[in-house]
This record gives sequence, structure tokens and C-alpha cells, in this order.
Amino acid sequence: QVQLVESGGGLVQAGGSLRLSCAASGRTFSHYAMGWFRQSPGKEREFVAVVNNSGWAAYANSVKGRFTIARDNGKNTVYLQMNSLKPEDTAVYCCAASLVWGLPQKSADFASWGQGTQVTVSS
Repeated sequence: QVQLVESGGGLVQAGGSLRLSCAASGRTFSHYAMGWFRQSPGKEREFVAVVNNSGWAAYANSVKGRFTIARDNGKNTVYLQMNSLKPEDTAVYCCAASLVWGLPQKSADFASWGQGTQVTVSS
């Protein structure tokens, strides 16, 4: 397993941008698909984006065209660039690592999780 630490959350006005980072420990980072999930109070955790070890990415429909996931294997880091933020994007964002082949999008496919970082979008 890998250890994951997120950073970059904060308070932003609607229409603004934030970039989240997730730093991973271990020498096998490049083997993992890396995903971002989010959870807001009273709601279930939901998939946001994933990038696999080949660089292919997938997104939830709610963020497609606004969010971009990217990875830097040299820095053991995955990023989530969030643009055109909306109040409904407010949540705790967690990164996660998976050895499932392809573009996993279910929580159960991810074995390692970070603690999360709060993103709050004001209207």
C-alpha cells in the first residue's frame, strides 16, 4: 500500500479555481491508478476523477470539462485542477490508490486513502 497526503483545499468564490495535490509514499506509485473522490455532509462518497498508470483519465459527468486530473510519477504526486467551481462542489476531497486494471471508479476498487482536504465554494 501507499501512504497518501492531500493538500491545496480552501475557501474560494464560485467561478474560482483550486488545485489539489496528493503526495504518495513508496517506490511503486507509477503502478497505481490514482483517483479523487469527494464527500459532503449527508451524502455518500462520490467518484470525481481517475488517472491510470498509462495516463488515461475518466471523470464524473458533474465535473467533466471543469476539472482535470494529472499525475507526475517523478514526484509521486497526483493533481486535481478544479476550475469554474460551484457551491455544489463543496466537499472533503480524498485521493486514493488502486491496483485495479483500467479506470476504476468504485470506492471498493481503491485500497489506500488519504485523510482528505476541505474545499468550500461560496456563492
